[in-house]
Amino acid sequence: MRTIALINQKGGVGKTTTTVNLGSGLARLGLKVLLVDIDPQANLSLHLNRDTSKDTRSIYDLLLDNAKVEDLIVPTSEDGLYMLPSHIDLCSAELELASSVGREVILRDALDRYLSGVADPPDYVLIDCPPSLGLLSLNALVAAKEVMVPIQAEFFALQGMGKLVEVVNLVKNRLNPGLEISSIVVCLYRSQTTLAKEVIDEVKSYFGDIVLNAKIRQNIRLAEAPGHGKSIFEYDMSSNGAIDYMKLAREVAGEPEELPSEGEQALEQPEQEAGSGLGPDPEPQADIEAEAEAKPEIEPEHVPSPPDMNIEKTPKNPTDQELTSDSDAAHQTYEPDFQSPDPEDKEDETRDTQSEDRGSQAVGS
Repeated sequence: MRTIALINQKGGVGKTTTTVNLGSGLARLGLKVLLVDIDPQANLSLHLNRDTSKDTRSIYDLLLDNAKVEDLIVPTSEDGLYMLPSHIDLCSAELELASSVGREVILRDALDRYLSGVADPPDYVLIDCPPSLGLLSLNALVAAKEVMVPIQAEFFALQGMGKLVEVVNLVKNRLNPGLEISSIVVCLYRSQTTLAKEVIDEVKSYFGDIVLNAKIRQNIRLAEAPGHGKSIFEYDMSSNGAIDYMKLAREVAGEPEELPSEGEQALEQPEQEAGSGLGPDPEPQADIEAEAEAKPEIEPEHVPSPPDMNIEKTPKNPTDQELTSDSDAAHQTYEPDFQSPDPEDKEDETRDTQSEDRGSQAVGS
């Protein structure tokens, strides 16, 4: 049996998501898994559809009232996967335990009593720790034999690693000699970015082979699954999240990685530049091409050309007149249509001019 504490004092790195889906992946490999939620936020319990708003028994009763583990374990919707739930009341546990003797080993002693008396013990116990290094995390580190550290491939993920290693070594030296950091898993991975690769190289240079090969790509299905109270395998078995967590489960269990079948290769979706982490997954390219091939080609219907219609438009001014498409008409200029003068009007105008000339001569004489 392996007891693994998943811990990182930095929040938002995929700690609870990894605990749930790693446990579900191990259960699908035929192993019995117990998930322990020691986080006051109770996110793991909510992820697996546990109603934490009700006054139900939880790990709070184990730490404060000496309740037995077997009385608190509840089954989940997946075979082989069990849970020791948390509750919001756990927020006050550290203050209430401040004066208790042996407060650091309460969880370890309770698990030891349970495992020694149960006929069919779990193969794995995964403990989801809060994003802190307080008394609750200390209880988890004392109860565990291994530490798995989920990290995000970003700059700030490296800042807290030094303090975490220091705390683990302190617990190892004083309370739990068998404790080791056994694995580091990269979550929210974006292979397109240079920063992610640089961070992984930096972590590998310090921790070496304990950095796992399986990387959890950023995937919107992983963010949607908790809202439905399901693991990623129940929610969308074909998603990149399910593929990545099954690879992680096989690597943790020491089983060889299965070569994907042609159908699984078609289902595995191409990675997309993050920023799409809040949008829907892109459709597989293979599906798009298959859909395009399946659609019959539609020949365009014959549309008869309209008949020639010579509609003469009256221009508002000379420059608005439309010219014909003929080359000669293109150089045509607008000439206003003046009427030629009437011959009778021309004779009358001549007589009037002659009379005016004679009148002028008479005045001059």
